[in-house]
Amino acid sequence: MTRSPSKPDLEVRVARTRGELAGHFAVREGVFVREQGLFDGTDRDRWDETALHVVAVSGAAVVGAVRLYPLDEAGLWQGDRLSVSPEARTLRAGGPLVRFAVRTAGELGGHLMIARIQEPIVPLFRFLGWERVGGLIDYRGVPHQRMTIALSGAEPAFAEERYEWALGALGA
Repeated sequence: MTRSPSKPDLEVRVARTRGELAGHFAVREGVFVREQGLFDGTDRDRWDETALHVVAVSGAAVVGAVRLYPLDEAGLWQGDRLSVSPEARTLRAGGPLVRFAVRTAGELGGHLMIARIQEPIVPLFRFLGWERVGGLIDYRGVPHQRMTIALSGAEPAFAEERYEWALGALGA
C-alpha cells in the first residue's frame, strides 16, 4: 500500500475486495473500451486470470488501475492496462500506479519489466526511469512505444537480444 505524498487522498494498492477488483475493471473498460475504443466490449484477456490488479483509490472510489504479471520464471514481468478515469486525472494517479507496479514486481523477484506505452505518456515513463526499446509500433491502431525498466536486484545493463522473444510479442 502506498499513499501518494503529493496527493494525501490517493492510495495505491493491490485490489483487496471484489468491489475494488470490479472498480479496477470498470476504470479499464471506461478508458480502453468506451473512451479510446481500443477493444470491443471488454479489454479483459487470459492474463487477468493470474495478474496482480492494482488500484488507485481516492476516498471510496477506484480511480485508477494497472495490472502486472510475470512472463517467465527468470524474472521478466509485464505491466499493462494503466488507466485513470477522466474525472480523476487531476489527481495524477499514473505515476504512483507505475511506481507501485515496478516496486511490487521487484519485491516479488522480478528483474525486468516491459510494457507497451501509448505515445503521449512516454515522457511520464521516461521521467520514472523507463527506457525506450526500438521505435514506435502499432498496437490496436494506436502508436505505442516498447519500454523497459530494471527492477530491484536486476542486472545493471539491459540486453535487448536476451528478451527478443518477449519484446517481439509486445508488437503483436
